Amino acid sequence: MALRDLWGKLTGGGATPPEVVPLAPPAAEPAPQPAPGFFGRLKAGLARSTARLTDGITAAFTKRKLDDAALEELEETLITADLGVAASSRIVQSFRRTRFGREVSPEEVKEALAGEIAAILAPVARPMPIDTSHAPHVVLVVGVNGVGKTTTIAKLGQQYVAEGKRVMFAAGDTFRAAAVEQLQIWGERTGATVVAAAKHGGDAAGLAFDALTQARAEGYDILLIDTAGRLHNKTALMDELRKVVRVIKRVDETAPHSVLLVLDATTGQNAVQQAKIFGEMVDVTGIAVTKLDGSAKGGVVVALAQEFAIPLHMVGVGEKAEDLRPFDAREFARGLVGLEEG
Repeated sequence: MALRDLWGKLTGGGATPPEVVPLAPPAAEPAPQPAPGFFGRLKAGLARSTARLTDGITAAFTKRKLDDAALEELEETLITADLGVAASSRIVQSFRRTRFGREVSPEEVKEALAGEIAAILAPVARPMPIDTSHAPHVVLVVGVNGVGKTTTIAKLGQQYVAEGKRVMFAAGDTFRAAAVEQLQIWGERTGATVVAAAKHGGDAAGLAFDALTQARAEGYDILLIDTAGRLHNKTALMDELRKVVRVIKRVDETAPHSVLLVLDATTGQNAVQQAKIFGEMVDVTGIAVTKLDGSAKGGVVVALAQEFAIPLHMVGVGEKAEDLRPFDAREFARGLVGLEEG
Protein backbone atom coordinates (compact mmCIF):
# COMPACT_ATOMS: atom_id res chain seq x y z
CA MET A 1 0.00 0.00 0.00
CA ALA A 2 1.30 3.49 -0.87
CA LEU A 3 2.24 5.79 1.98
CA ARG A 4 -0.44 8.37 0.93
CA ASP A 5 -3.20 5.71 0.91
CA LEU A 6 -2.11 4.28 4.26
CA TRP A 7 -2.02 7.75 5.80
CA GLY A 8 -5.53 8.52 4.48
CA LYS A 9 -6.93 5.28 5.96
CA LEU A 10 -5.38 5.99 9.35
CA THR A 11 -6.52 9.63 9.48
CA GLY A 12 -9.92 9.30 7.82
CA GLY A 13 -8.74 10.89 4.60
CA GLY A 14 -8.11 14.50 3.61
CA ALA A 15 -4.92 15.02 5.53
CA THR A 16 -1.60 15.48 3.81
CA PRO A 17 1.01 13.01 4.93
CA PRO A 18 4.14 14.50 6.41
CA GLU A 19 7.13 14.87 4.17
CA VAL A 20 9.48 11.98 4.46
CA VAL A 21 13.01 13.22 4.97
CA PRO A 22 15.64 10.63 4.18
CA LEU A 23 18.08 9.91 6.97
CA ALA A 24 21.45 11.55 6.52
CA PRO A 25 24.29 9.09 6.13
CA PRO A 26 26.35 8.68 9.29
CA ALA A 27 29.09 11.28 9.59
CA ALA A 28 32.50 9.99 8.74
CA GLU A 29 34.83 9.57 11.70
CA PRO A 30 37.26 12.50 11.77
CA ALA A 31 40.75 11.52 10.79
CA PRO A 32 43.00 11.28 13.83
CA GLN A 33 45.13 14.37 14.18
CA PRO A 34 48.84 13.97 14.86
CA ALA A 35 49.92 14.99 18.33
CA PRO A 36 51.44 18.47 18.27
CA GLY A 37 55.21 18.66 18.41
CA PHE A 38 57.03 20.59 21.09
CA PHE A 39 56.75 23.87 19.18
CA GLY A 40 52.99 23.34 18.90
CA ARG A 41 52.72 22.71 22.64
CA LEU A 42 54.98 25.69 23.34
CA LYS A 43 52.89 27.97 21.13
CA ALA A 44 49.66 26.70 22.70
CA GLY A 45 51.15 27.14 26.15
CA LEU A 46 52.15 30.70 25.34
CA ALA A 47 48.70 31.57 23.94
CA ARG A 48 47.72 33.79 26.86
CA SER A 49 51.09 35.55 26.82
CA THR A 50 50.81 35.96 23.04
CA ALA A 51 47.34 37.49 23.24
CA ARG A 52 48.54 39.96 25.84
CA LEU A 53 51.38 41.02 23.57
CA THR A 54 49.83 40.94 20.10
CA ASP A 55 46.52 42.62 20.94
CA GLY A 56 48.44 45.80 21.73
CA ILE A 57 50.55 45.48 18.58
CA THR A 58 47.52 45.04 16.34
CA ALA A 59 45.81 48.05 17.90
CA ALA A 60 48.88 50.25 17.56
CA PHE A 61 50.17 49.33 14.11
CA THR A 62 47.23 48.97 11.75
CA LYS A 63 48.38 50.96 8.66
CA ARG A 64 50.40 53.36 10.71
CA LYS A 65 53.87 54.82 10.52
CA LEU A 66 56.39 53.85 13.14
CA ASP A 67 56.63 57.32 14.68
CA ASP A 68 57.41 58.42 18.22
CA ALA A 69 53.85 57.86 19.42
CA ALA A 70 53.74 54.34 17.94
CA LEU A 71 57.09 53.46 19.48
CA GLU A 72 55.89 54.68 22.86
CA GLU A 73 52.81 52.48 22.56
CA LEU A 74 55.01 49.55 21.56
CA GLU A 75 57.24 50.02 24.59
CA GLU A 76 54.23 50.16 26.91
CA THR A 77 52.87 46.96 25.31
CA LEU A 78 56.16 45.14 25.81
CA ILE A 79 56.49 46.22 29.44
CA THR A 80 52.88 45.21 30.12
CA ALA A 81 53.68 41.80 28.60
CA ASP A 82 56.41 41.34 31.25
CA LEU A 83 59.44 41.72 28.97
CA GLY A 84 60.84 44.19 31.49
CA VAL A 85 61.94 47.80 31.09
CA ALA A 86 65.51 47.08 29.92
CA ALA A 87 64.56 44.58 27.21
CA SER A 88 61.60 46.67 26.05
CA SER A 89 63.78 49.77 25.73
CA ARG A 90 66.43 47.80 23.81
CA ILE A 91 63.84 46.50 21.33
CA VAL A 92 62.26 49.92 20.79
CA GLN A 93 65.63 51.56 20.21
CA SER A 94 66.43 48.96 17.57
CA PHE A 95 63.09 49.66 15.86
CA ARG A 96 63.85 53.37 15.97
CA ARG A 97 67.20 52.85 14.21
CA THR A 98 66.00 50.46 11.53
CA ARG A 99 62.30 51.13 10.85
CA PHE A 100 61.50 54.64 12.09
CA GLY A 101 59.15 56.60 9.82
CA ARG A 102 58.02 53.61 7.75
CA GLU A 103 54.44 52.46 7.47
CA VAL A 104 54.31 48.98 8.97
CA SER A 105 51.67 46.29 9.37
CA PRO A 106 51.09 44.30 12.55
CA GLU A 107 52.55 41.20 10.85
CA GLU A 108 55.74 43.08 9.95
CA VAL A 109 56.04 44.25 13.53
CA LYS A 110 55.58 40.69 14.83
CA GLU A 111 58.27 39.32 12.50
CA ALA A 112 60.70 42.07 13.46
CA LEU A 113 59.81 41.69 17.14
CA ALA A 114 60.45 37.93 17.02
CA GLY A 115 63.88 38.65 15.59
CA GLU A 116 64.72 41.17 18.30
CA ILE A 117 63.52 38.86 21.08
CA ALA A 118 65.51 35.94 19.63
CA ALA A 119 68.62 38.14 19.59
CA ILE A 120 68.20 38.81 23.33
CA LEU A 121 67.56 35.14 24.11
CA ALA A 122 70.16 33.48 21.88
CA PRO A 123 73.19 34.13 24.14
CA VAL A 124 71.52 32.40 27.12
CA ALA A 125 69.93 29.45 25.27
CA ARG A 126 72.28 26.69 26.36
CA PRO A 127 71.47 23.13 27.47
CA MET A 128 72.61 22.15 30.95
CA PRO A 129 75.96 20.40 30.57
CA ILE A 130 76.24 17.01 32.26
CA ASP A 131 79.79 15.74 32.72
CA THR A 132 79.94 12.24 34.16
CA SER A 133 83.73 11.94 33.91
CA HIS A 134 83.89 12.91 37.59
CA ALA A 135 80.73 10.94 38.45
CA PRO A 136 78.39 11.77 39.86
CA HIS A 137 77.52 15.10 38.26
CA VAL A 138 75.86 16.96 41.12
CA VAL A 139 72.91 19.25 40.35
CA LEU A 140 71.71 21.43 43.22
CA VAL A 141 68.14 22.53 42.46
CA VAL A 142 67.02 25.76 44.13
CA GLY A 143 63.98 28.05 44.06
CA VAL A 144 61.04 29.09 46.22
CA ASN A 145 58.45 26.56 47.28
CA GLY A 146 55.74 25.95 44.70
CA VAL A 147 57.69 26.77 41.53
CA GLY A 148 58.05 23.14 40.49
CA LYS A 149 61.51 22.15 41.77
CA THR A 150 60.54 18.62 42.74
CA THR A 151 58.62 18.03 39.51
CA THR A 152 61.55 19.36 37.48
CA ILE A 153 63.89 16.96 39.27
CA ALA A 154 61.53 14.08 38.51
CA LYS A 155 61.28 14.99 34.83
CA LEU A 156 65.05 15.36 34.48
CA GLY A 157 65.56 12.07 36.27
CA GLN A 158 63.16 10.30 33.93
CA GLN A 159 64.97 11.73 30.90
CA TYR A 160 68.41 10.76 32.23
CA VAL A 161 67.32 7.24 33.15
CA ALA A 162 65.90 6.84 29.64
CA GLU A 163 69.37 7.73 28.35
CA GLY A 164 70.83 4.87 30.34
CA LYS A 165 72.28 6.91 33.21
CA ARG A 166 72.19 5.88 36.85
CA VAL A 167 70.35 8.61 38.73
CA MET A 168 69.91 9.44 42.41
CA PHE A 169 67.50 11.93 43.99
CA ALA A 170 68.26 13.54 47.35
CA ALA A 171 65.06 14.76 49.06
CA GLY A 172 66.67 17.79 50.61
CA ASP A 173 63.46 19.72 51.30
CA THR A 174 63.21 17.83 54.55
CA PHE A 175 60.47 19.99 56.08
CA ARG A 176 57.95 19.34 53.30
CA ALA A 177 56.67 15.80 53.57
CA ALA A 178 54.82 16.17 50.26
CA ALA A 179 58.08 16.96 48.43
CA VAL A 180 59.79 13.90 49.92
CA GLU A 181 56.84 11.63 49.07
CA GLN A 182 56.67 13.02 45.55
CA LEU A 183 60.33 12.23 44.92
CA GLN A 184 59.92 8.75 46.35
CA ILE A 185 56.99 8.08 44.01
CA TRP A 186 58.96 9.36 41.04
CA GLY A 187 61.94 7.28 42.07
CA GLU A 188 59.77 4.15 41.93
CA ARG A 189 58.38 5.15 38.53
CA THR A 190 61.70 6.00 36.91
CA GLY A 191 64.07 3.60 38.60
CA ALA A 192 66.04 6.42 40.26
CA THR A 193 67.33 5.83 43.78
CA VAL A 194 65.93 8.21 46.41
CA VAL A 195 67.80 9.21 49.57
CA ALA A 196 65.58 10.82 52.21
CA ALA A 197 65.98 11.87 55.83
CA ALA A 198 65.08 9.36 58.49
CA LYS A 199 62.73 11.86 60.15
CA HIS A 200 60.73 14.92 59.19
CA GLY A 201 62.79 18.11 59.38
CA GLY A 202 66.17 16.38 59.32
CA ASP A 203 69.38 18.20 58.49
CA ALA A 204 69.42 18.98 54.76
CA ALA A 205 73.19 19.38 54.60
CA GLY A 206 73.77 16.05 56.30
CA LEU A 207 71.37 14.40 53.86
CA ALA A 208 73.24 15.92 50.89
CA PHE A 209 76.53 14.66 52.33
CA ASP A 210 75.18 11.12 52.76
CA ALA A 211 73.62 11.10 49.28
CA LEU A 212 76.82 12.23 47.55
CA THR A 213 78.94 9.79 49.54
CA GLN A 214 76.63 6.93 48.55
CA ALA A 215 76.39 8.08 44.92
CA ARG A 216 80.20 8.15 44.59
CA ALA A 217 80.67 4.80 46.27
CA GLU A 218 78.02 3.09 44.14
CA GLY A 219 78.93 4.64 40.78
CA TYR A 220 75.94 6.84 40.05
CA ASP A 221 76.14 9.19 37.06
CA ILE A 222 73.93 12.02 38.28
CA LEU A 223 72.80 13.25 41.69
CA LEU A 224 69.88 15.70 41.76
CA ILE A 225 69.49 17.43 45.13
CA ASP A 226 66.16 19.05 46.05
CA THR A 227 66.28 21.99 48.48
CA ALA A 228 63.93 24.06 50.61
CA GLY A 229 62.54 27.33 49.31
CA ARG A 230 61.14 29.09 52.36
CA LEU A 231 61.88 32.61 51.16
CA HIS A 232 59.89 34.27 53.95
CA ASN A 233 62.96 33.66 56.13
CA LYS A 234 65.68 34.67 53.71
CA THR A 235 68.57 34.61 56.17
CA ALA A 236 67.83 31.09 57.41
CA LEU A 237 67.40 29.81 53.85
CA MET A 238 70.66 31.43 52.75
CA ASP A 239 72.50 29.85 55.67
CA GLU A 240 71.01 26.45 54.89
CA LEU A 241 71.91 26.56 51.19
CA ARG A 242 75.45 27.73 51.90
CA LYS A 243 75.83 24.94 54.43
CA VAL A 244 74.66 22.38 51.87
CA VAL A 245 77.28 23.65 49.41
CA ARG A 246 80.07 23.57 52.03
CA VAL A 247 79.24 20.03 53.07
CA ILE A 248 79.02 18.79 49.47
CA LYS A 249 82.50 20.18 48.83
CA ARG A 250 83.91 18.01 51.64
CA VAL A 251 83.06 15.00 49.49
CA ASP A 252 83.88 16.55 46.09
CA GLU A 253 85.52 19.96 46.04
CA THR A 254 84.26 20.57 42.48
CA ALA A 255 80.61 20.04 43.46
CA PRO A 256 77.94 21.16 42.94
CA HIS A 257 78.67 21.09 39.24
CA SER A 258 75.36 22.75 38.37
CA VAL A 259 73.12 25.01 40.44
CA LEU A 260 69.74 25.06 38.69
CA LEU A 261 67.33 27.84 39.66
CA VAL A 262 63.70 26.92 38.95
CA LEU A 263 61.35 29.83 38.28
CA ASP A 264 57.58 29.83 37.74
CA ALA A 265 56.50 31.83 34.66
CA THR A 266 53.10 32.59 36.19
CA THR A 267 54.75 34.87 38.78
CA GLY A 268 55.88 37.36 36.13
CA GLN A 269 58.27 39.99 37.44
CA ASN A 270 58.46 38.18 40.79
CA ALA A 271 60.62 35.66 38.94
CA VAL A 272 63.14 38.44 38.26
CA GLN A 273 63.22 39.29 41.96
CA GLN A 274 63.68 35.63 42.89
CA ALA A 275 66.59 35.35 40.46
CA LYS A 276 68.26 38.31 42.19
CA ILE A 277 67.77 36.84 45.65
CA PHE A 278 69.00 33.34 44.82
CA GLY A 279 71.93 34.83 42.92
CA GLU A 280 72.98 36.41 46.22
CA MET A 281 72.68 33.09 48.05
CA VAL A 282 74.43 30.66 45.72
CA ASP A 283 76.32 30.67 42.45
CA VAL A 284 73.40 29.99 40.09
CA THR A 285 74.73 28.40 36.89
CA GLY A 286 71.46 28.02 34.99
CA ILE A 287 67.71 28.57 34.98
CA ALA A 288 64.65 26.42 34.27
CA VAL A 289 61.33 28.18 33.65
CA THR A 290 58.23 26.13 34.43
CA LYS A 291 54.45 26.46 33.92
CA LEU A 292 54.62 28.41 30.67
CA ASP A 293 51.45 26.57 29.65
CA GLY A 294 49.43 28.30 32.33
CA SER A 295 50.95 31.76 32.17
CA ALA A 296 49.98 35.10 30.65
CA LYS A 297 53.43 36.33 31.67
CA GLY A 298 55.76 34.30 29.47
CA GLY A 299 57.49 37.51 28.42
CA VAL A 300 59.38 37.38 31.72
CA VAL A 301 61.76 34.90 30.05
CA VAL A 302 63.01 37.84 27.95
CA ALA A 303 63.40 40.00 31.04
CA LEU A 304 65.46 37.29 32.75
CA ALA A 305 67.78 36.96 29.74
CA GLN A 306 68.32 40.70 29.49
CA GLU A 307 68.75 41.24 33.24
CA PHE A 308 71.03 38.39 34.24
CA ALA A 309 72.56 36.73 31.15
CA ILE A 310 72.46 33.42 33.08
CA PRO A 311 72.14 30.35 30.83
CA LEU A 312 68.48 29.43 30.34
CA HIS A 313 68.67 25.66 30.12
CA MET A 314 65.08 24.48 29.82
CA VAL A 315 61.40 25.40 29.78
CA GLY A 316 58.34 23.44 30.83
CA VAL A 317 55.01 23.50 28.98
CA GLY A 318 53.15 20.59 30.58
CA GLU A 319 53.13 17.77 33.08
CA LYS A 320 54.92 15.06 31.09
CA ALA A 321 58.66 14.47 31.17
CA GLU A 322 58.92 15.31 27.47
CA ASP A 323 57.27 18.68 28.16
CA LEU A 324 60.49 19.84 29.84
CA ARG A 325 62.79 20.64 26.95
CA PRO A 326 66.05 22.47 26.21
CA PHE A 327 65.37 26.14 25.58
CA ASP A 328 65.42 27.29 21.95
CA ALA A 329 65.62 31.08 21.49
CA ARG A 330 64.10 31.27 18.01
CA GLU A 331 61.16 28.95 18.58
CA PHE A 332 60.34 30.66 21.88
CA ALA A 333 60.46 34.11 20.27
CA ARG A 334 58.20 33.08 17.39
CA GLY A 335 55.82 31.25 19.72
CA LEU A 336 55.61 34.28 22.02
CA VAL A 337 54.52 36.66 19.23
CA GLY A 338 52.16 34.09 17.68
CA LEU A 339 54.09 33.21 14.53
CA GLU A 340 54.49 29.79 12.98
CA GLU A 341 57.73 27.87 13.44
CA GLY A 342 59.01 28.99 10.04
